[in-house]
Amino acid sequence: MPTGENRREKITDLLRAAESGGRNPDERLWALIYDDLRAMAHAQLRRERPGHTLVTTALVHEAYLRMVDSTQVASKGRAYFFAAAARAMRQILVDYARRKNRLKRTPGEEIPSGPEQIGLQEFAADLVDLDGALDGLGDAHPRPARVVECRFFGGLTVEETADALGISERTVKGDWALARAWLFRALQEGRAGT
Repeated sequence: MPTGENRREKITDLLRAAESGGRNPDERLWALIYDDLRAMAHAQLRRERPGHTLVTTALVHEAYLRMVDSTQVASKGRAYFFAAAARAMRQILVDYARRKNRLKRTPGEEIPSGPEQIGLQEFAADLVDLDGALDGLGDAHPRPARVVECRFFGGLTVEETADALGISERTVKGDWALARAWLFRALQEGRAGT
């Protein structure tokens, strides 16, 4: 298996081959990116509250399926692919959290009393709140919102984020600081309003 820069170039070549209808690059591509996607997913799920039932493998497979048919993703290379993976994982986790929120009490129904149920519902609400705040950030400042997706949801480094978004590392750092402050304020205001 290639390492370092060689590996990055190989992934980019296989993504471009997939876009141009090359001869079945999927298996080779999957073998090269699987561990990276698992690491991204594992980092995401490690942030979750105890009792979360979505597993790393399921998150990886679902994200890959959401991205694999997109020629836009393939044509832009490795870094963009992993940024798209971060966005797909965000969407999956938020969809999952919304489904969990729907498990909340309906009229006449008992509230689950186990600590794992309460923790899961709190997590789902927090993730949905974060998603809403991130959407607001995206409306006001689209590039910093993409930086958050890459860094927080994708676990990409500053360098990888810069590469994925086609901006400088200094810009990534500035956008990251702006986004963190903006999201913190938005989440605090949201909690104060409830």
